[in-house]
Amino acid sequence: MEKLTNKEEEIMRVLWKLKNAFVKEVVAQLPIPKPHYNTISTIIRNMEEKGFVNHIAFGKTHQYYPSITKEEYRKMFMHKTIQHYFENSYKNVVSFFAKEEKISVDELKEIISIIEKSQKNKK
Repeated sequence: MEKLTNKEEEIMRVLWKLKNAFVKEVVAQLPIPKPHYNTISTIIRNMEEKGFVNHIAFGKTHQYYPSITKEEYRKMFMHKTIQHYFENSYKNVVSFFAKEEKISVDELKEIISIIEKSQKNKK
């Protein structure tokens, strides 16, 4: 499954929030300036072709819903990001955030604690 574009991700966040929606409901949730209805309809249909969205037909109208959960997409996105930008190393990811001062010592300790608990549960 390929990565979503920025606009597609914005629409997916709306669909994850609403669970299911008609195009007009998606448009209503988007920031101003509101994109045109037909533009959003086309983007959603493209997302459906990519396998991210499905629909229920009500005559000529479609109600769309996510076919992938936010968690599933996050895992896929993070895996590809780590693979392409961090040489497939989670250590490089954590180091990056530490160097950028985006993670604190307390947060790192919490991560270590989570890892230790996870390893104890596997035994």
